[in-house]
Amino acid sequence: MATEPEWRGARRGGATAVVLTGILLLAGCTAESSDDGRGQDRRTPKPAATGTLEQLAKKAGCDPNVQTDAAELRQANCTTDEGRYVLATFATDRGQREWINEAKDYGGSYLVGRRWVAVGEPDVVAALRGRLGGTVETASPHHSGDSGGGGSEDGHSGHHPG
Repeated sequence: MATEPEWRGARRGGATAVVLTGILLLAGCTAESSDDGRGQDRRTPKPAATGTLEQLAKKAGCDPNVQTDAAELRQANCTTDEGRYVLATFATDRGQREWINEAKDYGGSYLVGRRWVAVGEPDVVAALRGRLGGTVETASPHHSGDSGGGGSEDGHSGHHPG
């Protein structure tokens, strides 16, 4: 198939917009702490799960409702007893990091593994972490109007311990 050049140019605009829309609908722009409520977030984390979107969804106990199925990005909406979330897988580490950096402008809680991300409410993300492993990242929404320098966060400085 000769579709590869088409998605390369549209990846950042179209796919990111679709995924971010789903995230905003499901995550609701929250920025709460991701610890377990007892301050025990720093235990040795379980190694992050790996696999396809369907394999990760199965490990999380979800029957995935696939919304985006492209070479660079696959995204599904999931619902479990803990709540709803978006699960996305990526073809490359770089594509994943670019997506996360853009998505963080909208706030939310992110469970991050190797080439996958789950996005949802903090309690849902904490429950998923028990099943999938990974690292929790949180972000505050930046839609307050005046962003100051606009782009001052381009150099990602690392992760907060939780």
